[in-house]
Amino acid sequence: MSVIEIKEGERVLARHIPARSAWQDGLNFFSPAEDFQQVGTWGYEKGKALAAHRHNLAKREVPWTQEVLYIRTGQLRADIYDSSDCKVAELIAEPGDILVLLDGGHGYEILEDGTQVLEIKNGPYGGADVDRRRL
Repeated sequence: MSVIEIKEGERVLARHIPARSAWQDGLNFFSPAEDFQQVGTWGYEKGKALAAHRHNLAKREVPWTQEVLYIRTGQLRADIYDSSDCKVAELIAEPGDILVLLDGGHGYEILEDGTQVLEIKNGPYGGADVDRRRL
């Protein structure tokens, strides 16, 4: 199974990267250079050395918050909404899957007890009143 993109016209609202596609050998990025969230995975054998590096100060303008979810255990359903707040898709995410939520809206329902999710989003966080609007 390959990467699933949910779109509104040409704009990508969300990417579902199933575990089978996410966790391959080598370095694999699933984001084009213009995405605010750059999402990739590593798959290397013992002894692989990655050159030490430091990131340069580079001013970026990021107009809204985006999220990346890594499903560690359990299962959830992600509801994806377009720019008009209309639900356009449902994604079922399982252990090892990655969800990249780029635009539009989203909501979640936990489908299994003990579900654990790592959430990563760009900051700084301005608080619930500044950073989001309930649909």
